Formats: sequence, structure tokens, C-alpha cells
Amino acid sequence: MKKTINTMMMLVLVLFAGLTTYAQVPGVPNTSTTQTLTQELGIGKITLTYSRPNVKGREIFGALVPYGEVWRTGANTSTQITFTENVLLEGHAVPAGSYSLFTIPNKDSWTIILNKTVGNWGSYSYKQESDFLRFNVKAAAAKQKQETLTFGFEIATTENTLLNLSWDKVSVDIHMQSNDEEKILANIDRLMAEKEVSNLVYFTSIQYYYLHNKDTDKALGWIARAKKDFPKRGSYRVYESRMLLRKGDKAGAIKAAEEGIRISTESNDGEYLHLNQEALAIAKKK
Repeated sequence: MKKTINTMMMLVLVLFAGLTTYAQVPGVPNTSTTQTLTQELGIGKITLTYSRPNVKGREIFGALVPYGEVWRTGANTSTQITFTENVLLEGHAVPAGSYSLFTIPNKDSWTIILNKTVGNWGSYSYKQESDFLRFNVKAAAAKQKQETLTFGFEIATTENTLLNLSWDKVSVDIHMQSNDEEKILANIDRLMAEKEVSNLVYFTSIQYYYLHNKDTDKALGWIARAKKDFPKRGSYRVYESRMLLRKGDKAGAIKAAEEGIRISTESNDGEYLHLNQEALAIAKKK
């Protein structure tokens, strides 16, 4: 009987320890703070949540965080990353969804792991069979010593960003790229097929086709429609000039920019007056 009671008490203690570890005690801060970052990418978003341990005079990589072993990539609950749209990580296709971000640090390179199990404490219950993806990236010396583990999205554009991890003297970059162009093009076609198209839809669609070097003739057709629907917008002449010049039509590019200058002057639109003047100068140089 006594043995049974002791066993039950030990079980209660273990369960209680688990509960107090997984959740923050109300009114008492965790030793390592939590941060959530959100970054737009393509038409989607990346959200990263992690806990931020400090160096506190300790030797980190190769000691506190051993080389060659799976690490939660932070403190407390394992780091979680969520993609609302499909992405490419270092060229590897990753479907939209939530993943735990584990790593295996080594001196010169790290293994990056996306695991399908999320929300677990640390890496104690990590199972390799639940991995979705593994790949390696180089480790570099940090520009300056980082006391607190820090993630950040750097060099962020519509299509690309670098997720940087920096702690102590080490820095690691993971290249992320949007993988949603097929959906974007379908969205544009759907919007442009509507009976009434807004100025914003026209402009955004035309700009996307120009910046991504898509079908120039198709975009010029949209510009012709937009000019009829919104005749006092100098913005369409800028892209008309740029696209005609891309096709080798210098005279047409000059004419479009000159029209844009006139319209922008009449509408007192300083921004597109400047951009049309710039487009005209470029066209004349060709």
C-alpha cells in the first residue's frame, strides 16, 4: 500500500512539474522572454515565435548548446514558424503550415530542421520521423557579440528575405523565397476579368507584370483600358513608357512619357510628374 501511495505521489509531482514548465505562472515572468516576429512574403506572411535566452557569461555553442545535437533553437517551448502560403527555404519547397524549427549546430555549418510536431517543450520529445525537411547552411561569425538570442528578417523584398539567427558570436542565415506566383497570376486574371476594375487593381496588376517581366503585350492592353477608365492618371503613362521601351518602341515610349508629363502637370501630381520626366529622359537616351 505504501509503495502504491509513493508511486502515485511521484506521478503527481512529475505531472505538476510538466504543467509549471509548459505555462508561465501568472504574475511571474519566465527566465527567457518570448518574441513573435511577422514578415510579409509574396501574398503571405511568415510568423516566428521563440524564447530568447541570454549568454550571461557562459560558453554557448559547443558547450551549453552541444555541437551535433538537436537544439530547440531557443529556450522553453521549441521555436515555431508558420507560413500562410507556400515558400522555398534554401530552394526546398515547403507547404503553408506551422512547423517547429529545430537546429543541429556545428562549428562551420548548421542543420536546419522543420518538424511537423509543434508546441512541445524543448527538444526532449523530438522525433526525427516527424521531420518534414532537413538542410544545411553555413555558420558565420556574428558582426558583433549578441548577448540575447535574436532572430530577424533581413533584406526583405516581395519575393525574398533572409531569416537571420544571431547569438553570442555566431550568425546563421536561412534564405526564404515566396512560391506563390501561380496563385498571384490567377488572382490578377480573375480581378482583371471583372466588369468594373478599380484604379488600384489596374495599377497593382500592371506594376506586378512590369516588375516581374511578365507578358508585356497583355499589360499594355490593361494600360489601354486603364487610360480610358482613369484618363487623368499619369501613373499609367509611366508604365506604358517603360513597357514600350522594353519592346524597343522608343518613339512610343517618348510619346507616353510626354503625355504623362502633361496629365501630371494638369492634375498637380508631383510624384508622377517626376517619374514621367525620368521615363522621358531614359527613353531619349536609348
